[in-house]
Amino acid sequence: MTIAQGFEPVGAGAEQGAGMGGGIVPGAFPGPESMRPTLLGERWAVVGGHPLVSQVAAEVLSRGGNAVDAGVAAGLASNVVQVDMANFGGIAPILIRPAGSDTVHSVAGVGVWGREATLDAMLARHGGALPLGGAPSIVPGAPSGWITALRDFGTIGFAEAAAPAIALAEEGFPVDVRTASSLAVMGRGFAAWESSRQVYCPLGRTPRPGERLVQRDLAALLRSLADAEGAALRAGADRHGGLTAAHDAFYRGEPAARIAEFVRAAGGFLETEDLAGFSAEVAVAPCVRFGDRTVHVTPSWSQGLIVAQALGILDRCGLPADGHNGEEYLHLVTEALKLAFSERERAFGDPRHTPVDPRNLLAPGHLDALRARIGHRALPNLPTLPDGRPRLGSTTAVVVMDGEGTAFATSPSDTLDGAPVIPGLGILCSPRGVQSRLVAGHPNVIAPGKRPCVTPAALIALQDTGGEPAVTAMGCPGGDVIVQAMLQAYLNQTVFGMTAQQAVEAPRVFGSSYPGGFHPHPSGDGLLLVEDRIPQAVRDGLTARGHHVRGWPAYEFDAGSVQTVGDLVPPPPDGPRVLAAGADPRRSAYAMAR
Repeated sequence: MTIAQGFEPVGAGAEQGAGMGGGIVPGAFPGPESMRPTLLGERWAVVGGHPLVSQVAAEVLSRGGNAVDAGVAAGLASNVVQVDMANFGGIAPILIRPAGSDTVHSVAGVGVWGREATLDAMLARHGGALPLGGAPSIVPGAPSGWITALRDFGTIGFAEAAAPAIALAEEGFPVDVRTASSLAVMGRGFAAWESSRQVYCPLGRTPRPGERLVQRDLAALLRSLADAEGAALRAGADRHGGLTAAHDAFYRGEPAARIAEFVRAAGGFLETEDLAGFSAEVAVAPCVRFGDRTVHVTPSWSQGLIVAQALGILDRCGLPADGHNGEEYLHLVTEALKLAFSERERAFGDPRHTPVDPRNLLAPGHLDALRARIGHRALPNLPTLPDGRPRLGSTTAVVVMDGEGTAFATSPSDTLDGAPVIPGLGILCSPRGVQSRLVAGHPNVIAPGKRPCVTPAALIALQDTGGEPAVTAMGCPGGDVIVQAMLQAYLNQTVFGMTAQQAVEAPRVFGSSYPGGFHPHPSGDGLLLVEDRIPQAVRDGLTARGHHVRGWPAYEFDAGSVQTVGDLVPPPPDGPRVLAAGADPRRSAYAMAR
């Protein structure tokens, strides 16, 4: 008996062509549930912003490192491979959930303004502008963020974590199509600086696909920190002491002196003492309840609280309303985000320098009051601010989880066109001061020793299960899009039951009813960008409610790139936890799992 004789294909009797089983039968098997598969693993899962970054994390995990070891190694690799999107001299806001813990910790890998950087001094020197080059430079926060995360939550040293990044910088790597395109776009900005052109336009142009990008000064800098750690270990220091030596080599050594001198010469406000006194604080991350989940976000020196506030509001709205990406649902999401961005203007800033306790922003009564503001029609811009208040432009991500339940999420940033490369160091000095305000009385106004409220954020959620909680971790690049994209992807999973990959691929919207996060902080005045995969009838309905709807192409680059890893929900009935990873196809994000 042949296979065809023994098999009754679906649709038997219909017209069939040649093929296994008696013919090709449309509909015999379901179509793909997503463009890419949701990857599953029992030992670990990772999503990096670039395939090489994910590969670095996978190698560390395969050698027995935990999620933090892998996350830091991948983050350092992103500072080499994705230098168009993230820089070792930039920022790295981090969230970490240790295995077995109900606590999520933030690591403030975001630098501060120098002690001479007052509002009056900035206005006197540069007027109402923040010219790129030196003026908006703050202390680089990423090195301290990476080292602190390793020190407090990892198991390996700096040299081991940095080894893949050093090799990629020293030996180079072939530039892929997307990175070549990004560098070409960024080149319109960084080509103004000779020191940047020498590294990233070695042939008088940015690299083409397949050409090798080598960054020897960056490799030498990373190696010098690893060497300082090694010297300390040989002198008898423990792992903690070795990491402290690496930290000091950057913030108290020659790199700090070069950075301060370069920034001052370019019109900025940094002294060696500003770097010597900096360290990335570790704190308990703020959180909000959403159904049976506790959602933790980066603190109010980032926009993480926007996600938390929006979830708190939506938890009071009776989702799913009219279903996924229906008119009522998207209206509620847009309005919740509008209120949270208005709260950013009213109260968000470095919690050491702002009068509003961030816990009050997530208090149940306050969230109730915000929910009560939402009606059928679109709210005006900045609805939580009193009338007459003065009204005022990427990044990557690494998300890792291991089979023990340790979770790591970060959105490292600072793009190559934001500041010149410092000769001899191969890095820029974080220009994140462009996210501070030059408005007296604003909670995010520039001040000495103060962090700007930055757009990069991260999320780690713990779901009640009666035992070990189910964990979800997310990161995303995209400026003001970051929190909006993460919120929608999180709702796709938790409210609508999508797989991790479906959740990050689904079409989304972006509201702009608030001043932008970057100087000079333009406002979109009710603008709502809607990916064109959302039906026209829904868009028309949103327009009728008062939203200024504009179309966005499908899988728009500027719609962010959500990266998520978490426990499979519902979990398998027996056996180890199963981790699911989703990588947004809008950019170069890449998932791996085992």
